Amino acid sequence: MTAKTLMIQGCTSDAGKSALVTGLCRALYRRGRRVAPFKPQNMALNSAVTVDGGEIGRAQAVQADACKLEPRTDMNPVLLKPNTDIGAQVIVHGKAVTEMDARRYHEFKPRLLAAVLESHARLAEEYEIVVVEGAGSPAEINLRDRDIANMGFAEVVDCPVLLVADIDRGGVFAHLVGTLELLSASEQERVRGFVINRFRGDIGLLQPGLDWLEQRTGKPVIGVLPYLHDLHLEAEDGLGRLSFASRSERPLRVAVPLLPRISNHTDFDALRLHPEVALHFVRSGESIPAADLIVLPGSKSVRADLAWLRANGWEDAIRRHLRYGGKVIGICGGFQMLGNKLHDPLGIEGEAGSSDGLGLLEMETELKPEKQLKRVSGKLVLADAAVTGYEIHAGVSAGPSLNCPAVHLEGCDDGALSANGQVLGTYVHGLFDQGEACAALLRWAGLAAGHEHDYAALRERGIDQMADAVEQYLDWGKLEPFFG
Repeated sequence: MTAKTLMIQGCTSDAGKSALVTGLCRALYRRGRRVAPFKPQNMALNSAVTVDGGEIGRAQAVQADACKLEPRTDMNPVLLKPNTDIGAQVIVHGKAVTEMDARRYHEFKPRLLAAVLESHARLAEEYEIVVVEGAGSPAEINLRDRDIANMGFAEVVDCPVLLVADIDRGGVFAHLVGTLELLSASEQERVRGFVINRFRGDIGLLQPGLDWLEQRTGKPVIGVLPYLHDLHLEAEDGLGRLSFASRSERPLRVAVPLLPRISNHTDFDALRLHPEVALHFVRSGESIPAADLIVLPGSKSVRADLAWLRANGWEDAIRRHLRYGGKVIGICGGFQMLGNKLHDPLGIEGEAGSSDGLGLLEMETELKPEKQLKRVSGKLVLADAAVTGYEIHAGVSAGPSLNCPAVHLEGCDDGALSANGQVLGTYVHGLFDQGEACAALLRWAGLAAGHEHDYAALRERGIDQMADAVEQYLDWGKLEPFFG
């Protein structure tokens, strides 16, 4: 039996596609349907390691959780991880296959369609419903040719499309009508309705516009989703809607440099939402605030981001911070920066060459072609606290500092803890997600007293909150025909 497929496309990036797919997946799961998420092509530096040992966009891993499934590579067969403004690593079925600039990738896309269709076919044979997330907008005229992410995919698999727009941006009717007008006749027919996202105000004042939209286009408004002020869903990419400085009166201050190629910033969601942590993402040109803990995040271009750190005054600030007794954590690329040297002889992340590290740990790192992708669990050396997470990195580190590891993983050790106890580095993403490990790290960083923060429960609550909104505000009488 082949699944019913419904595709959610957006008028813009960040219109709410990921959140809507997540809510639909959980709502359908609640209704006893066997449902799976799918995104043909994703561009994101937030990724997750799958049960089958590959790499996909983090949003699809969250959507898999909404379906109560383990994430797998078929849910996002093509992932692009930008390492420059015009180039990206191309990941197919979970594995990095090449690096390409935008022009070469556009020419390469038809060859990727087979991989996309292969993954969709496997999901369609296994599940009753596949809910598909588009990318960006289907009306990006310059990208319509050879499209595999939006209408190009929908036309090949012959699936209906719902178009979502963000009213909080303004111009929602122009977004919807303009997007529809720029589609071909067959694509316009494929759009079966609209969803308006992030509405706040009196719905009665919006109703004349909804009536006009339905009359103008001949297509129904499936629903108007409210602005959910306390919603937390892990972001697909970017930090645009996050607060860059949480409440300063909270007892523990944490500073994170917002690297140009920061990756897996979801590492910091548990801290951003922690009631005792004031988290500050520091942009280029901003003064570096006083902090108890500085965390160097992951990076898709470690040597280039290390140069950015130096240009923005972070090297001197980190050394001053340590002289005054502060603590430093490096995660993945940030861990590599803490060593003496960074070597990229093959030019895996940019121009080939070597760079001096910050010299805070006695080790060197060399980037290798084969990326390390694995889920991990173990114990944090600090307080013997339980840790679970994942590794995604191309570097291999070696040196005396690794003889004092930061984490005892099952089967191996990871990272390093400096002799003076002030600097900790690890390849483990998700370091703060487990309450026990997070509490131990925050105590180490100077939090005098605190409770374990159940981030996993908060994450699950966000999925349910989005599903509740989908259940309440969408017209299921209009939705059910898509699901058979």
